[in-house]
Amino acid sequence: MQEEELDIEALKKNEEFLGNLKDIEKEMREENSIAKGYQLLDAKLLLEVPEEEINEIFTFIVNTAFDILAEKLSSGGQFNMDEYEDLATARAIYENGIQRYSENEKKAAKELFLILYFTIKDGTLAESMLIHAAVAMAGHSFDDFIDNIVDVTGVDESEPTAFFIQTYKEPIHVLLTKYAKEIKAAKAEIKALEESM
Repeated sequence: MQEEELDIEALKKNEEFLGNLKDIEKEMREENSIAKGYQLLDAKLLLEVPEEEINEIFTFIVNTAFDILAEKLSSGGQFNMDEYEDLATARAIYENGIQRYSENEKKAAKELFLILYFTIKDGTLAESMLIHAAVAMAGHSFDDFIDNIVDVTGVDESEPTAFFIQTYKEPIHVLLTKYAKEIKAAKAEIKALEESM
């Protein structure tokens, strides 16, 4: 543990490392890259920089993600989870949905999960977003969702989509049946969204 702390202290003074971070930040802004935003955020969190710096990067990530989402929705595009930038964008929207859900903003969270269901190309991940929306619609609290519905032991952290909750204590087909009423209502909302495009 002691050695790890020394490495972080050394990184804080390493000109090459700090120069690389400046380059990443410049590329993030020039390319409007959410993936580079997350890269920068992870490094800055490791360096324990002031909260304002973290908030600034996080704000960039969220605002850019919603701009890209608006473009996807207006063009009928989808997020391809094999594309690093699409994955990072979907992750930012998902994390915003999870934050809303944890703050008991169930309606806002449900809407974000449904939009992800609608825009994510990956069938299994999209189905998982539908489960998230249905559970929120059924009135479950975020804590109840995490404690009683999600199975965190099944997460493969090497998977690029590991940031998204996709493992449950019951099989997905059982949950789809259990929340059939909410899913029917959710799909009606999606149909209305599709027709408005």
